[in-house]
Amino acid sequence: MAAEATAIAKKARDGKLLPAEMQGGCFTISSLGAMGGNGFTPIVNGPEVVILGVSRAQMKPVWNGKEFEPRNMLPLSLSYDHRAINGGDAGRFFTYLTAVIADIRKLLL
Repeated sequence: MAAEATAIAKKARDGKLLPAEMQGGCFTISSLGAMGGNGFTPIVNGPEVVILGVSRAQMKPVWNGKEFEPRNMLPLSLSYDHRAINGGDAGRFFTYLTAVIADIRKLLL
């Protein structure tokens, strides 16, 4: 799968990805990080059921209860089709995803 994903990504970067090679997925990741911005709302394109929008990470001051400390913040947006995805399940997935991104060691648990 990794080799296939790498080959498809190369075709996409080279502008050679065919429409038929962009169909059949159920989860999409859309990144506007290279363009900047603080977030966006991605639109689900059927028959896919979920899309994760990723914006540009930025250092921001975050209150830790005593003082502000710099934290690298990554704006994420999750849009999903309620006909196929239960909102509670989507919320739990998003909570898990943010926990793993915040501490990659959680992937080992």
